[in-house]
Amino acid sequence: MLAIPLDRTRITLVYFLNMLANIPPLKKFHCQILDKKIQLDYLYPKRSFSKLPKFFSKEEVRNILDNTQNLKHKAILMTIYSCGLRLSELLNLKIKDIKSSDGIIRIHQSKGNKDRIVSLPDKLLATLRHYYQAFKPKEYLFEGEKGGKYSERSVQLILKKALIKANVQSEGSVHTLRHSYATHLIQSGIDIRIVKELLGHENIKTTMIYTHITDIDKQKTGSCSKVVFTQKY
Repeated sequence: MLAIPLDRTRITLVYFLNMLANIPPLKKFHCQILDKKIQLDYLYPKRSFSKLPKFFSKEEVRNILDNTQNLKHKAILMTIYSCGLRLSELLNLKIKDIKSSDGIIRIHQSKGNKDRIVSLPDKLLATLRHYYQAFKPKEYLFEGEKGGKYSERSVQLILKKALIKANVQSEGSVHTLRHSYATHLIQSGIDIRIVKELLGHENIKTTMIYTHITDIDKQKTGSCSKVVFTQKY
């Protein structure tokens, strides 16, 4: 048989793609038959994909709260947003964690088994006091009808109903309130290192994702709750 030499200068893109398609069986052949490992991973460069966090606008947050008439439900949503809490952190909050005289809330053993302290805005404190007087929880700040922790599902349903009633078109979950808190803080000009501590992030890179906001008003340095909570609840 006549051997036709391969002209390497005329290898087409199709040939190259076909060669890539045959790499997996080629690697398997070298490993199982020839007992050799062949490193071809460099031919498949790793791609990094990142999603920007969804968040509600300040107006949407205001509408959500305005359309939540149940005092307990309003207190729950306000607490999540005002303090940037994860859902698990909200459910684990106990009455003793609310330090009203110091204006802080202590978060115990959150993600990464770390404790942290967050600010307790005056508007939230007033709402929590009204809630406490009306519902009189015994141990946890928010409890079910039979006592004990409030359920995740119940909180999710509260927000779902509030979104419908407020006619908010943006998609979002309970965690979106936390994203909104962080986004609004950065929008208001709060230093990202402070936001990192408030959110309980271990790495500043996790917080940096919120810098997709570019219209930062550096003159506004108050908490996001002062911007949103313009009405008395």
